[in-house]
Amino acid sequence: MAVKRRTFAGMNGLSLIQSDLSVGVSMKVLNKLYTLMFTVFFITASLLSIQVYAGDEWWKSITKQLETKDETRAGELSIGEMGDAFKQALQIGSENVVNQLGGVNGFNGDASIHIPLPDEMDMVRGMLDKVGMSAMVDDLELKLNRAAEAATPKAKALFVQSISEMTFDDVKTIYEGPQDSATQYFKSKMSQSLATEMEPIVKETLASVGAVQAYDSVMGKYQSMPFVPDVKADLTSHVVEKGMEGIFYYIAKEEAAIRQDPMKQTTELLQKVFGVN
Repeated sequence: MAVKRRTFAGMNGLSLIQSDLSVGVSMKVLNKLYTLMFTVFFITASLLSIQVYAGDEWWKSITKQLETKDETRAGELSIGEMGDAFKQALQIGSENVVNQLGGVNGFNGDASIHIPLPDEMDMVRGMLDKVGMSAMVDDLELKLNRAAEAATPKAKALFVQSISEMTFDDVKTIYEGPQDSATQYFKSKMSQSLATEMEPIVKETLASVGAVQAYDSVMGKYQSMPFVPDVKADLTSHVVEKGMEGIFYYIAKEEAAIRQDPMKQTTELLQKVFGVN
């Protein structure tokens, strides 16, 4: 009987050992499953965070470095390079704008910046339209846009000068500012000089393309009509003002594009600074 008890006890002990082993194996399996689930979750979260970083966080990352004035990025990128890269991006953007608007139909063919006749001439257009002379007015409007296109290349050197004069603090302010802060910087720095540079070109072009003669013809026809009020318009000032508005309109768009996707720029420095590692 004692042997049987020992046998029974031995068998019972073996059962207990087998039960403990089963629990141990189950716990190991569960631990592996938990580890696997956590790993999958971590990888998924990491991939999502990388996508968000690529689309937006690069700007905050560079801004943070500018705020703290870290000397390097990944041991390679200096503060000077970050400032130079942003200047380079703005220079490329401004050159794109000048080349676009300074070409044929840069203003005339673009509904967003097409230069209309001065508001003072709305009545003139309306009266001449009624008597079948709208073509004269359309021709005058075309010549105004041609004058703006001819004067726009003068802006290129002024953009280069304004960008070259940017200090580190200017760049930092632009980084931290609104989406059009670089555009506002350009306006404050070069509006007066740009108007001065454009005015003689516009005036000369208005004469050479026949805008002055066209204006005189339009006004002559208008004034020949009975009981019409007197109208006067300064074509040169109008073209300069609207021309500058068109230039800064597209500078703002270029700035927004740079902030959104600087990787579209292809220079080595821009890739180095704005590339997502």
